Amino acid sequence: MSIEQIIFYVFATILVVCATLVVTLRNPVFCALALVLAFFTSAGIWIFLEAEFLALTLILVYVGAVMVLFLFVVMMLDINLTVLREGFTRYLPLGLVVSIVLIAELVMVVGPGQLGLESMPVPIPHPEGYSNTKEIGSVLYTEFLYPFEIAAVILVVAIVAAISLTLRRRSNTKVFMKPEEQVVVRRKDRVRLVKMSSESNND
Repeated sequence: MSIEQIIFYVFATILVVCATLVVTLRNPVFCALALVLAFFTSAGIWIFLEAEFLALTLILVYVGAVMVLFLFVVMMLDINLTVLREGFTRYLPLGLVVSIVLIAELVMVVGPGQLGLESMPVPIPHPEGYSNTKEIGSVLYTEFLYPFEIAAVILVVAIVAAISLTLRRRSNTKVFMKPEEQVVVRRKDRVRLVKMSSESNND
C-alpha cells in the first residue's frame, strides 16, 4: 500500500467519523465544530483528485464564512438543548432507515463494482497552465446554469427564513422591537430639551 492510499484512508475515516458526530451530537456548537473538521478532510481528499480550487473554496468559503453564519444562527435561535435530547431516540429508527436508503442510492448511482480506491483510476496529470477555475466556470455557467440559479434562490430563502426566526416574538422578553418603527423614528420623538434656571447654592 502506497503512502497516498494510507493518507486517503486516514482522511476518509476521519470524514466518516466527523459526519457521524454531526448527526449524533446533541450540542449544536459541537456539531458545527465536527462539520468544520469534516470540511477540512474533504478538502484534503479533493487535493488528491487534483481539484485544488474546490478544496480551497471549501475551506475559505464554507469553513471561513458559512460556518460562522451557522454559529451565529444557532446562537440567535436560542435552541433549547433539553428539548432536543428528549426527541432524539424517538426519531432514531426513522433516521436509520433514511440513512440506509441514501447509502443504497449512492451505491446504485456509483455502481457496486466502482467502490474502493483500487477500482478508481489515478487522475491524469494535467499539463502546465491548466486552470481548474476556468474548467469549472465553463461547465457551471453553461450546462448547469439553471440548477446553479435555483440553488442561489434557495439560499436566499434560507437566509430570509433565518432572519425571520430571530425576529419572532418571545414570551421571556420584556420589550419586542419593531424594525419598521425604528427606521422611521425622528429626533424630536426621542430627545426632549428642558431649559432650567440655574440655582445658586448658598451655604
